Amino acid sequence: MKEYRKVATEAALKAGELLVKNLNKVKKVDHKGVVNLVTDVDRKSERLIHRILRSHFPNHSFFAEEEVREKTSSDYLWTIDPLDGTTNYAHGFPIFCVTISLLKKGEVIMGLTYNPMLGEMFYAEKGAGAFLNRRRIQISGTEDLNDSLLATGFPYDLRESEDNNLDYFCSFVMKAQAVRRAGSAALDLAYTACGRFDGFWEFKLGAWDIAAGCLLVEEAGGRVTNFKGRRVDLFTGEVLASNDTIHDQMLQIIRNTRKQTANRR
Repeated sequence: MKEYRKVATEAALKAGELLVKNLNKVKKVDHKGVVNLVTDVDRKSERLIHRILRSHFPNHSFFAEEEVREKTSSDYLWTIDPLDGTTNYAHGFPIFCVTISLLKKGEVIMGLTYNPMLGEMFYAEKGAGAFLNRRRIQISGTEDLNDSLLATGFPYDLRESEDNNLDYFCSFVMKAQAVRRAGSAALDLAYTACGRFDGFWEFKLGAWDIAAGCLLVEEAGGRVTNFKGRRVDLFTGEVLASNDTIHDQMLQIIRNTRKQTANRR
């Protein structure tokens, strides 16, 4: 396990260096949807990470956000988001990260999220705890949703789909102390793991967005489920993560909002 994390850390650090060096120098921005961007730097970062990981683990499978899709007979699968927070990055807004995880037979066994602007490396291994720059981290002790700082994001099809998180956002913003929307699900999960946020919810995400973060939250003592309180399926992208204490309160808000929305429709 140590070798996996060592190589992933090397890849994340080098990718982070590339991102910082090219911030405010984006030369090409393409649209994968109306508001879903991808830059030339996303692709360069992904190729760099993939090249480093593959040089050490050539038989593993790879599943990355932009281009890399390599399936082998191996039990091991790497997920890669080379730049989580692309819209922020394209506008020069310095909130973004690199996130990498390793799955074995579908279970996340190692994950890391690196914020190069702050030099913060969050990492976790299954059963070994969660860390920030070698310091063990844990979830917050907030007990009441009313006192909680939450985080979320909106799907890229929010203009086309009624299932766009606006209803949940309105419900939570009236029940929590505050809700933040920073633009990086991977960082939101890492910040939930270290207690900066008390809870996070979002859907229509990619496995590359949430795999590392889900492990971080669990290893930091938190709870991670889907919106029905069941085990998260990384490949459906629906996740509710919290410090555990407020988890049932968040689930109740989601249930109530879903019923209210269904009645209106």
